[in-house]
Amino acid sequence: MNNLFFLLQKEFKQIFRDPAILRLILLMPILQLILIPLAADYEIKFINISVVDHDHSTYSRRLTEKLTASGYFQLATYSNSYNGALESIGEGDTDIILTIPANFEKDLIKENKNKLHLAADAVNGVRAGLGVAYASQIIGGFNNEIREEWIQFPKFPPLPQIEITSANWYNPHTNYYLFMVPGILAILVTMVGSFLTALNIVAEKEVGTIEQLNVTPLKKWQFIAGKLIPFWVLGMVSVTLGMVVAWIIFGIVPVGSYLTVYAYSAIYLIGVLGVGLLLSTFADTQQQATLFAFFIMMCFILLGGLYTPIESMPEWAQWLTKINPPAYYIKVIRAVFIKGSTFTDLLPDFFALIGFAVVFNWLAIMNYSKRSA
Repeated sequence: MNNLFFLLQKEFKQIFRDPAILRLILLMPILQLILIPLAADYEIKFINISVVDHDHSTYSRRLTEKLTASGYFQLATYSNSYNGALESIGEGDTDIILTIPANFEKDLIKENKNKLHLAADAVNGVRAGLGVAYASQIIGGFNNEIREEWIQFPKFPPLPQIEITSANWYNPHTNYYLFMVPGILAILVTMVGSFLTALNIVAEKEVGTIEQLNVTPLKKWQFIAGKLIPFWVLGMVSVTLGMVVAWIIFGIVPVGSYLTVYAYSAIYLIGVLGVGLLLSTFADTQQQATLFAFFIMMCFILLGGLYTPIESMPEWAQWLTKINPPAYYIKVIRAVFIKGSTFTDLLPDFFALIGFAVVFNWLAIMNYSKRSA
């Protein structure tokens, strides 16, 4: 154990002598946690809409005003030329075209029905789909306004009516940051753990100090533990700083217990640090380690449920998420922060994270080749 103690002393001194590592571990996650939630917003606003109005009636103008007053749309062009609106789409100045036919108001009053046409620039499918959905909802609201103006309801309506009430559990105000900040915190912890441990051992290989460690009486598990423990400590510090930033900047604190967050973070960090250590046993240069870690991180992020719900993924991708550690950790962090889940509520995820920690670190120990001089 003395050998492990001296290795830990060496690692901590090496880390604190390199200010770049401290900035990478402490400062960069804080800046990313502040900037990413502000930029990666699911809600799409400022959709450019061109209105092709062949009617120029009171109703057509009211509909146009209702669309632009919603806060989601800004009027790009207002004319009676559909070809001109198409050119505006081609130039990237318009996202959606609303065509109002001639005699729109007259036919609506006379025949109680009419048709509008929405055309969207589907190069950005998400923006187009949401834009059409927003516009359809606003047009539906406009239609209800007109019906209320025409129909004089008696005291007791002759037709049955269904009243809908709704409630948003756990996130009553549908706060976007409450959903995204915990997930981004989980990904940043993953990046710090996997990248830095991978680079640490490879750096030893490049400068030649790995050979000096190989001729010492250190056992392989002691070497891996000596590399893992310092970054585990710094990773827990990153978790703490992340929660402080979430509280100060976004006003988000866990509804559940802080101890639950730390317990799951501690096990999860051992797992992702094991991933980094395993990668370092395959790489001989820091460039190789960086490329390996980048590939792994892309898979972690895309299959972790951060941006795309796992339930919405294809079946084969859902199976891959079962062997993806961040998918479990993101679920846990969100559940504790938003729902107030307890440790026992999340026991299956705890056992899964323990399994990942054991497997990845065991593979790192077995794959590390300790050659004597």
